[in-house]
Amino acid sequence: MRRDGKEPHFTELVWESTEQNVPIPPRASAEARVPKVPAVMPKKKTPKESTVQLQLWDMEETQEPVTTTESQFVVRARELADHKEAAALFVPFKSYWPTYGHMTGAQSRWYFFWRDEVRQGRYPKTDLSYIFLHVYELINGVGWDEPQEGYRQLNLLWEAYRDQYKRLDQYLGGWIADFSFVHHLEVPLTGIVARSRGLAGDLAELELMRCLTFAPEQLSFEVLTIMSDYDMSKSKFYAGEGKAVAERYIPLVVALIDAYVARKHGSNLIGMFPPGPAVVRERYLFRSAVYDISLYGYSVLVPVVRISKSPPLRSLITRLFRLTENKLRALLGYRGRLKDVKVDADMEDLVTRFLQREFRKEEQKEKGPAVIIDPRKLKQLQNDSDIVRTLLTVEENELMLDRLPEAEEELPGLAELHVSEEENRSADSEASFIIEDSGPMAEALPDAGNGTPAILQQFAAALTPLEWAVVRALAEGKGMNVVNNLAAAGGTMTELLFDGINETAMDLLGDLLIDGEELNEEFMPLLPYLGGVND
Repeated sequence: MRRDGKEPHFTELVWESTEQNVPIPPRASAEARVPKVPAVMPKKKTPKESTVQLQLWDMEETQEPVTTTESQFVVRARELADHKEAAALFVPFKSYWPTYGHMTGAQSRWYFFWRDEVRQGRYPKTDLSYIFLHVYELINGVGWDEPQEGYRQLNLLWEAYRDQYKRLDQYLGGWIADFSFVHHLEVPLTGIVARSRGLAGDLAELELMRCLTFAPEQLSFEVLTIMSDYDMSKSKFYAGEGKAVAERYIPLVVALIDAYVARKHGSNLIGMFPPGPAVVRERYLFRSAVYDISLYGYSVLVPVVRISKSPPLRSLITRLFRLTENKLRALLGYRGRLKDVKVDADMEDLVTRFLQREFRKEEQKEKGPAVIIDPRKLKQLQNDSDIVRTLLTVEENELMLDRLPEAEEELPGLAELHVSEEENRSADSEASFIIEDSGPMAEALPDAGNGTPAILQQFAAALTPLEWAVVRALAEGKGMNVVNNLAAAGGTMTELLFDGINETAMDLLGDLLIDGEELNEEFMPLLPYLGGVND
């Protein structure tokens, strides 16, 4: 009988017993108290019926393995892991969760031809469903031997087709992150965070913690934005000409301050402003993908440190964002400045000098080297006789030419050789010279009285002991590991050391001493003259 829906639902009923806390007797005792009923003689069963009953009983006890669509896909994927097809025609293919059974014969031929092209580093235009099918293979462990290789293939697929299919950003970022978690890969998540806006939470916290703990030079603008209370995207400067420089230099400035704090206080930013304890988060694996959970499980537990919630560190990062924008505005001649930017005076001075040096270096790259040598003419001179080398180094060249009237006729390129100087070349550089294997550059410089040309002695003396140690390490071929260790011991960054050395070289020698991570080949003949200075 209905009561207008007021009756309690069955699951809401509470069944109570009048006897509570009564121990449950063993089954044997219960059977002992039940009076035995006279047994009725059962109908005699034929052997055939007994056998059938026994077979049914065995079938009930045997548990067959559960077969899912995902597990069937993995079995088939392993069977077809090495399958290839000859060149085939592209056939459109659209499926929500694509598997092999969803494709026609023509689609299968195109897929296996296309997959082989992708494995060889070629990425023909194709449909999104083909791409997802190959991704499903990779995340289920098919198509690679080492997890790092699978991670590489997933990233290359993403990079090759993300401009054509924006939906890849929606899925591949999370799947690649899951792949790195289940295989315990120590890989940067910066690219994932930057491309997958919806993943900025836990992944950004993980990447921020990794960089500030072990690799501050790998910080990215996208990851740092979760640490800043200042939304730079609303800045007119950032929306206009300042976007590229802001995204480039803000991470470098934060890394610079991290090194500065470590040198001054003996502890980096994480040590100065320790975050709270890690929060264990359950992360569901490969959502919306054809994925067999029997491989790596349904989810993983990821400890996440909420580093962005540290108030003092967050305040410092916010101020560094604003300070860097002000300095970039000044360097680019942009009118207007952000107000109330308060940082320590030494920090502001360090940031100012760093950005000015970076901008000067970029300007020099755009202008080209201070000394321009015609390579064809220089090659011709290098193949000439000792007489020509003498002509280039002797002070009274005209007298020498009078003695050798036939020299110009024999060497028609000599008169055309020219070395042009930039108008803004430093006044400290007093001579133009050409460096050759035998070292005429050093011979052309005035001697300081101890066998070392004066300009080289000035250069070596202008270097700090740490900079000098870096130059010697590079000259002796000790490699970047030694250089990085020297920088760390000195409480600075390798890039800043290189910049300081190159700035001194530009002022005194007219060119960069360090090119990339090696010494400029043109200066190699001068190294013997630098030995012993600043020892």
